[in-house]
Amino acid sequence: MESTLGSKTVGPRQGRISATVSVPGDKSSSHRALIFSAFARGSSTVRGLGTGADVQSTRGVLAQLGVEFDGETVMSRGVADWLAPAQTLDCGNSGTTMRLMAGALSAAPFESTLVGDESLSGRPMERLVGPLEALGGRVTTTDGTAPLTVGGSAVERHPADVILPIASAQLRTAFCLAAIQGSASSSIASPAGFRDHTERWLAAMGRGERVGESVFRIAPGEISPTTYDVPGDPSSAAFLWAVAAVRPGSSVTTPDISLNPGRIGFLQVLEMMGARIDADVTGAIHGDPIGTVTVTGQPLRGVDLSGPVIAGALDELPLVAVVASFAEGITRVTDAAELRTKESDRVAATVAMIQDLGGGAQELADGFEIVGLGTLEGGEVKTHHDHRIAMAGAVAGVGSLSGAVIHDADVANVSWPAFYEVLESLWS
Repeated sequence: MESTLGSKTVGPRQGRISATVSVPGDKSSSHRALIFSAFARGSSTVRGLGTGADVQSTRGVLAQLGVEFDGETVMSRGVADWLAPAQTLDCGNSGTTMRLMAGALSAAPFESTLVGDESLSGRPMERLVGPLEALGGRVTTTDGTAPLTVGGSAVERHPADVILPIASAQLRTAFCLAAIQGSASSSIASPAGFRDHTERWLAAMGRGERVGESVFRIAPGEISPTTYDVPGDPSSAAFLWAVAAVRPGSSVTTPDISLNPGRIGFLQVLEMMGARIDADVTGAIHGDPIGTVTVTGQPLRGVDLSGPVIAGALDELPLVAVVASFAEGITRVTDAAELRTKESDRVAATVAMIQDLGGGAQELADGFEIVGLGTLEGGEVKTHHDHRIAMAGAVAGVGSLSGAVIHDADVANVSWPAFYEVLESLWS
């Protein structure tokens, strides 16, 4: 791999691979482990924290609220005694940081302002307002986006039962983080398909329970200090699984991966397309299953994807487009309009990536169609400052005929700073 002036040339690489790789700590779990540790009064331990810039954004925001960090130890005075920040709280590129901390701070007696980079400042935040104000919190957006102003003297906490129109783990978690600070139980409901890390952890702590398929009732009260062992990130592992999936006879094994049901949509897609998936649950962390996953490449076929599997694979859909390009037949993705509100318009960015690499792709209003040609020629990838487009483009590059030039390649640091080196190591 060659890197010049912010661009990186990736691939092509030939031959089968057989590798076992430990991936960084799960980003979703890392955010939650830091925030739950900060809610508790005393010292907690977080092991295996994710290495990306997004996780560091959450840590930085918590530090401005008086939370202290020493290696794996998180020391807090408890959420009720967090300090009013002296300046704006910079969430960087992390939508998870902004939405979860908006929930945590919406009920605070002091006012905070949450800001982000140019990309984050364009993402929708208005959907936070209704659920958090239902609890008596305060959230003010800037024309529906960041900066956000949250909390303050006008807060009057009270319970609420809220139904969300979309399956969003971030909105559900923001609600839970506000509701747990209340005086009486509240509940959140939504369509199925969300990641339920937060709710599994709260249930294991005695701070809530699942009521029916998608209703969770929060029991307010203090969170106790504890130890969090963060499992491997399936969203990171997905890029390595994809490399194996498009090479018949190749395999990649990833141990100690989160197997939360809301996180394995990409594995379901690979299996639908014809790849062999072996997933063994080996344990659980705070009620959240973990295990070992092996993906073995076999001839792939195009599929139609819609409904619940889309929610479980939403972040990986650009990668689905890459895998589909190496399959036979047409892959059609619908019910994915939410892709247009991510770090980039991922529908447009994904289609452009495939076309620029010599593949067949077209936009749909709520997704895209990919024509599986069995290979990609190669070319240049414009990332639109989106880490998942950069990383999906790199996977395409190693499987292509002539490689791919990834522009703004370092944006991958948002989620996995060592990604390109680990990708290269699959052939060593």
